[in-house]
Amino acid sequence: MESKVSRRLTEKVAQEVCDHIYAPRLARDFKSVFGHMSDLNQAHVLMLARCGLISPQAAKALAGGLLRMEAEGPDVVELDPQREDSYFNYEAHLIKLIGTDAGGRMHIARSRNDLSAGLDRMRARDLLLDASQALLSVEEHALDGAFRFREAVMPGYTHLQPAQPVTYGFFLAGVAQSLERDFGRLSDAWARTNISPLGAGALAGTTFAIDRHAIATSLGFDGLVENTLDAVATRDFGLEILNGLSQIAIGWSRVAQDYHVLVSHEFQTVEFPDRVTGTSSIMPQKKNPVVLEHLKGKAGHLLGLYVASATAVKGTHFTNTIDANREGMRGVWEAGEEVLRCLSLFDLIIATGRPNAALMKRRVTEDFASATDLADILVRDADLSFREAHHIVGAVVRAAMDAGLAADGITTQMVDDAARDQLGRAIGLDADLVRRSLDPTASVAGRTLPGGPAPEAVARSVEAAQARLEARHAALADKRGRLQKAREMLKRDLAELAA
Repeated sequence: MESKVSRRLTEKVAQEVCDHIYAPRLARDFKSVFGHMSDLNQAHVLMLARCGLISPQAAKALAGGLLRMEAEGPDVVELDPQREDSYFNYEAHLIKLIGTDAGGRMHIARSRNDLSAGLDRMRARDLLLDASQALLSVEEHALDGAFRFREAVMPGYTHLQPAQPVTYGFFLAGVAQSLERDFGRLSDAWARTNISPLGAGALAGTTFAIDRHAIATSLGFDGLVENTLDAVATRDFGLEILNGLSQIAIGWSRVAQDYHVLVSHEFQTVEFPDRVTGTSSIMPQKKNPVVLEHLKGKAGHLLGLYVASATAVKGTHFTNTIDANREGMRGVWEAGEEVLRCLSLFDLIIATGRPNAALMKRRVTEDFASATDLADILVRDADLSFREAHHIVGAVVRAAMDAGLAADGITTQMVDDAARDQLGRAIGLDADLVRRSLDPTASVAGRTLPGGPAPEAVARSVEAAQARLEARHAALADKRGRLQKAREMLKRDLAELAA
């Protein structure tokens, strides 16, 4: 086949254009899209044959040529940047195999515009499935840890200051719940991704009597992007997926930030095995949290990809354009690769992190995290308003700190002294009641409300979450199964056509 793709152009493509646009794009994309392009071309030929738009002889030649190309793989295709893109190079190789007359008929009733839109949607749905599967693995490990460490009492923090007693298992249950929402965002995007633009042509459809629904079914799409202009103009599903991936990255970055603090020498409340850390080239004592730093850095990278893609699209016309549909989608594929790598690392972090339970318990006792419980006792047992109780306990904590006491050193006398100062009278709380209110284990155990940190509440939460996790595993397997079934049927029908 000649290197020129159009008789409209009287000059070969400039070498600079080949070197800086087409050659890099071919090197980056051809192998990635080859499998999907094979399926898409096969489905189109099958539809053309069934609609009587090509002869049985041409249909047989095309089917045989496409099956041969699929079997031989992308490496046998000689890529020529003068042909611009993956499709023209694919078509040129097919024509080389079966001749111009039959090979040239494959492009009846379509354009690169709807073909490219279809390829993008097929690649995007694979990304959705793979990223969703990776999320389920991380969530599963988070839930396992939530149940295992549901009694490992630790300080909960607000503003990175000790706040109230919780457990490490409770923390992991919260991470798991966040991951569940991440999965939901990707799942929501599926309905707007797995619809077929094929048959839209360049933008105005075609006068050939094609069957858009048939080709959509052959490729496992759930329906059509009905308006043919919108079908080729829009890659909003890509931005939606990229937004979801960015949300995932923001989530893992925040968890990594927590771990970055907790593994520091000053905290030492969480430990990771040596195999997920690094060391220093000069300081032999160092154990550096390189995976955590990588995850935080990559979150910024992914946010940059979202901004770059959205910016590429925002100033374009509502039709097919290179800047919107090529550059706008490039960040999606790069983000997909990065997210899959990072989710594997995040999974490793969640699965291997171990709490230093004894130190956590000591910290939560020393840092007055149970002070709210003492205030609650004053409300319940001394009939004070919460604001009065808050002022009294604040004064008690200040007195304890001045005396060098931890929370377990607070006495009834100290409460009474603060009450006299604040209210003009003593409270007279039972000493055991004061002691129990300041016990972080008792504090956690008393928070049995749904979603609370009490071990029994965490166990209930984990049990319910694991049931939802199994349902999502099944739903994901069903999506993969439906795509695989459609593909198997396509291969069977094309083999019959070739025979």
